Amino acid sequence: MATGSATAAALLLSSCGGSGGTGTASDGASGKPVAGGSATVLTPSDSQTLDPARMGNNFASGGMVGNALYGTLLVDAPSSGKIRPSMAESFVTKDGGKTFELKLRAGLKFTDGNPLDAAAVKYNWDRMRRPATASPYLSDASMVASTKAVDATTLRVTMAQPVAQFAQSVVTSSLNWIASPAALKKGAKSFDAKPVGAGPYTVKEWRRQSSMVLAKNPQYWDSPKPYLDTLTLRVSLDSAQRINTMTSGGADLAIETNMQNLVKAKEAGLPTNTLPLSGGTYLALNTRKAPFNDVRARAAVAAAVDTKSLNESVFEGDATPVATLFDKSSPLYADIPASSPDKSEAQRLFDDLAKDGKRVSFTLTTTSATENRSLGEAFQAQLSKFDNVSVKIKVVDFSEFLTLQTTHDFNAAVTSAAFRDPEPRLWTAFHSDEPTNMSGVADKKLDAALLAGRTATSVEDRKDAYEQVQKRLTALHPMLWIVRTGGGAIAKKNVGGMTQYGFSSLLPEELWIKK
Repeated sequence: MATGSATAAALLLSSCGGSGGTGTASDGASGKPVAGGSATVLTPSDSQTLDPARMGNNFASGGMVGNALYGTLLVDAPSSGKIRPSMAESFVTKDGGKTFELKLRAGLKFTDGNPLDAAAVKYNWDRMRRPATASPYLSDASMVASTKAVDATTLRVTMAQPVAQFAQSVVTSSLNWIASPAALKKGAKSFDAKPVGAGPYTVKEWRRQSSMVLAKNPQYWDSPKPYLDTLTLRVSLDSAQRINTMTSGGADLAIETNMQNLVKAKEAGLPTNTLPLSGGTYLALNTRKAPFNDVRARAAVAAAVDTKSLNESVFEGDATPVATLFDKSSPLYADIPASSPDKSEAQRLFDDLAKDGKRVSFTLTTTSATENRSLGEAFQAQLSKFDNVSVKIKVVDFSEFLTLQTTHDFNAAVTSAAFRDPEPRLWTAFHSDEPTNMSGVADKKLDAALLAGRTATSVEDRKDAYEQVQKRLTALHPMLWIVRTGGGAIAKKNVGGMTQYGFSSLLPEELWIKK
């Protein structure tokens, strides 16, 4: 996987489905943060590398580690989604997204003593644009045509085409993380052994597939943060094990991908936190091959599936079906139904296809994760009630699933496009030129609407553009929205500072423990 949005997260996200919340915990420890102490955090995935260009900046994979080691250039406000500076002082465009100027705080230093300056940002961003780096955010980085370090704290960014909302790509990708060029130049093995950033923590110990111990960086720019002396990140892939560990007091905090666990935690009186996202999990129908190269087959499946019933059977009613593309909290919200189940219309279409010798028979590919298998089986059960359609389930391991982006060797697969702001996730999911366009939809009107949304500078113009996007997706049926996805966290009552940004990444420097 070398292109597009953070697919690893997208696949993990199909196992969760919540929305709502404020982005900061309201029922954890309150008052003035207390310095000192340590915390154990359960994570739902293991880090494969510590190279920021190759990590996913999201709650399900990589976000906590990347934020800890490298800090953040920018964040977005949990309540409004507006961009706020962090290690950067500003990131502005004065020409509608043709160029940007990144201003860094003066005096930033990596833990190896080298300056985190404009030249360092240039090195990291230019490196991400090279396919050989194999960044999951190559599409995001490739929006940039060139960069120039004007002085120690100023980077001038020239875009390949105007993208007024490019700051959203920085916030939701590893463009937000800057590593020491000197350390990166020593090679992958050396860097993983001793990663060098300017974040709130440094790596004290890393046991792959098990745990990572992080120690406070005393040189961190935003003193007195981080508040904790050490963080221990413990890999916990099994959702049942995570909730049992939390309810028994075996950990201080868990990054959670499972909505049922968040519900159970609330019932147990534990503080929880989720960040509202638009979009969500969806069933991608591969338009490149039969049966879904016929729009009637796609329309039939869309009309046959009831996402409310899927929610009940798979998520015990705890998830939120995608009723509209944008969450009601979004300024781009429009009351355009994401799906319209119609059993009689579905059967008519299945019958018409069968008469034309195109009986709908396909394989739904899913990962071995419990929730993913259950979702596939629920689709299969609903469609089994119709004539002239049959569905097989193919379960593959996670690494094999990732290859589907490049091989396109599937009929239907569950993936995700979740976002606070639609730029760039809707583009990477549905534009005809994007390798991460799982459905393979290629439509000039859809591409034009996505481009209009990308280049628009006013909320009104963006809303108009994305309404056209929604209408084209409804007409073409390249996919079926299922449930909202939202990054979650569970904590003990004495934990404060659960703060998320971007794609629900937790900010470890904000965490503290009430003594």
